[in-house]
Amino acid sequence: MHLDLPEKRYYGIGEVAKAFGVNTSLIRFWEKEFDVIKPKKNAKGNRKFTPEDIKNLQFIYHLVKERGFTLEGAKTHLKENKQQTLNTFEIISKLEGIKAQLIKIKTQL
Repeated sequence: MHLDLPEKRYYGIGEVAKAFGVNTSLIRFWEKEFDVIKPKKNAKGNRKFTPEDIKNLQFIYHLVKERGFTLEGAKTHLKENKQQTLNTFEIISKLEGIKAQLIKIKTQL
């Protein structure tokens, strides 16, 4: 899944939810369920997600929505094979980004 998010230090929960095409409540739920998602909170309690949080959310989205893992299965998978699977996922994400750019160039020709 390729996300259209600008390069920033922090993203609001609305931006993140829109980029993933889900409700903000799902992002908050995943935050409670998965320990790897730790957004910063300002004085008002608004969540600010870092690029690292976005990568973790992408990986969780991939496991749950695209590969059909249950939440418990995704948690187990994250704990057992995190580094190996995350490396593979990052490579696939980069290739999908390149593919999207090539398709965009092709349509412009």
